[in-house]
Amino acid sequence: MSAALLQLSSVWREYHSGDTQFAALQAIDLSIEAGEMIAIVGASGSGKSTLMNILGCLDRPTSGTYRVAGVDVASLSPDALSALRRERFGFVFQRYNLLADLTALENVGVPAVYAGLPPSVRRAKATELLSKLGLSSRLDHRPHQLSGGQQQRVSIARALMNGGEVLLADEPTGALDSHSGRELLETLEWLHGQGHTIVLVTHDHNVALRASRIVELRDGQIISDQRHETSAERLTKLRAEPRGLHGASRQRGRLLSEQANRLAEAFHMATLAMSANRLRTLLTMLGIIIGIASVASVVALGQGGQQRILSMIRGMGVNTIDIYPGAGWGDPKAPGIETLTPADAEAISSQGNVDSVTPAVSTTASIRFGNASVSGTINGVGETYFHVHDLRLDEGTVFTALDTKNLAQVVVLDENTRARLFRTPDRAVGHIVFLGPVPFRVIGVARPTLPGNPNLNVWAPYTAVMGRISGRRHLKQITARVSEGSPSDLMEPVIGRLLAQRHGRRDFYMNNSDTVRKSVQAATDTMRNVVLSIAVVSLIVGGIGVMNIMLVSVTERTREIGIRMAVGARRFDILSQFMIEAVLVCLIGGVSGVAISFAASFFLPRLFPQFPMIFSIYSVVAAVAVSMVIGIVFGFFPARNAARLDPVEALARD
Repeated sequence: MSAALLQLSSVWREYHSGDTQFAALQAIDLSIEAGEMIAIVGASGSGKSTLMNILGCLDRPTSGTYRVAGVDVASLSPDALSALRRERFGFVFQRYNLLADLTALENVGVPAVYAGLPPSVRRAKATELLSKLGLSSRLDHRPHQLSGGQQQRVSIARALMNGGEVLLADEPTGALDSHSGRELLETLEWLHGQGHTIVLVTHDHNVALRASRIVELRDGQIISDQRHETSAERLTKLRAEPRGLHGASRQRGRLLSEQANRLAEAFHMATLAMSANRLRTLLTMLGIIIGIASVASVVALGQGGQQRILSMIRGMGVNTIDIYPGAGWGDPKAPGIETLTPADAEAISSQGNVDSVTPAVSTTASIRFGNASVSGTINGVGETYFHVHDLRLDEGTVFTALDTKNLAQVVVLDENTRARLFRTPDRAVGHIVFLGPVPFRVIGVARPTLPGNPNLNVWAPYTAVMGRISGRRHLKQITARVSEGSPSDLMEPVIGRLLAQRHGRRDFYMNNSDTVRKSVQAATDTMRNVVLSIAVVSLIVGGIGVMNIMLVSVTERTREIGIRMAVGARRFDILSQFMIEAVLVCLIGGVSGVAISFAASFFLPRLFPQFPMIFSIYSVVAAVAVSMVIGIVFGFFPARNAARLDPVEALARD
């Protein structure tokens, strides 16, 4: 004779309660053949449910041996036990244990998700099962829309979804009226006739009489085991008959397809859980939204502020080196040093890696046009000045080398001077203005370089300013623009040695705009990092909030987790469901935070023009990625707790 389908040998199940130990089962020896319908009866506390949990691989014996089809379950991992439940067992619970957010069709299909069946096959099979159980008109109804009897039939259909070779029914009629209970028992008898092994746990002897074998428990021990109308021929016949609904789900999809189906189901359940708890989900997201919006805005403000400052520096010179007479800033002897000459500028311009050079002198004088007169700075510069300082014109043109050579009386005004002298919309170009007593023709108007700068400046050939206005022969400044791609800090000592050799001493000092740029950039980076650190703290706080809410969610949904484990969910399936939920919450929060930051970038610069915001693809992608990482990091601990729950304890939670 072949081995029994289910075989318990000297099985004990003991529980610890404080310092005491309680034996729910004591030395149980029980064999169940394939195709039997067996009832386990006994009073409350006799050990019936504990025995059923061990038979269904929801629990393990403290000692003794339990074999399913010859396999000792003690040697199986949690995932292997899940596979055993998924492939051989179906559970019919007293309280139905349907998932409230799913329809009848979806509830029935849950075990097939973990078996790897594709959605189309799941739906077709679930529809067939529900139709055979008389629920074809209730496919899209949720549990609260079904009667108790209908919910129990949905539970039976779910138990049969993966075949249900062994159906374990725990007090299946306990929550039903007499009519619904009678219909349920008739359904179980019909399934028994189809070849399913039925294990019926009940305290009602009238229900037990429906079985062909009754096992009675008292105080954790079997006190009787009686068979009714059974024979070897009957068992052989049942085992040989086609099992109808059983066995059809033994198809196996490919591994990748199975994993995709399981992840899709995890994603679906995560979205359902988020939708069912919208307020809690929104509050969970709030910390992430604030953190990501803060980070994205700080980065954009930092980038915008840095670009604004650098543009101002570019207005003073791009990659330039300024040479001044004297030993340094504030040197009182500097006005008396007259060794910086136009010939020095020409010598510097002949050096390699020097793009262009401009001499510079300046004086303050009246600037007049008609009856309008202002006091401003008259800058004598070379024709390359506008290129050296990257200064653009709004109208007109700049003077040429020929103008410089001929001491031409031509001038370029800045926007402030043009506005003060020319009060009508007439164009300034072509008009004559007086720089001191000397007339100059306006040939151009320069764009403002520093927004909000009230200074009045005009630019004329340095030869004309030196020869016709100031009478000086020495320069106030020389500015050299270094060639593109050549570091200005390497050219600075070259120019220094050249001028020291020409002057016979070092009576000048230099200012490198690149040094200023780097200093300003370092300062803005430091400030941005400080503010960014504060924003990151808010992200961490938001992540802790996600973890706390997810822990609460695991506690609230413990029974759901137990149901999923009972129908065959692996630990990874539970882990992935809660991880996906955490990542989704953080991802949506991250995207919302970036959107809020983008919205702020449209309004903030209009209210505060001095605070431009510049976004980069890198910063946006990084912000969203950070939100996902927060979901993974802070969602893992609650998800792991959910995956490690004991199925029996989870099902016992209310």
